[in-house]
Amino acid sequence: MSYTKLNFQELLQKSEAELQELLKNKKMELFETRMKLKTMQLQDTSLISKIRRDIARIKTAMRQKRGN
Repeated sequence: MSYTKLNFQELLQKSEAELQELLKNKKMELFETRMKLKTMQLQDTSLISKIRRDIARIKTAMRQKRGN
């Protein structure tokens, strides 16, 4: 699995619905990665923290778009 970091500027250009869908997908990816870790199938353990940072970037972009 190759990982590409999400760019914050690109996230700001997405709509609220696109961000919601991306957030849902990243949360599912985090769940699957954690399951791979528990079953000893995960090679790169830093992937979990990278996905968590992506989720934080998405949530920050959503808050910034709302103006809060």
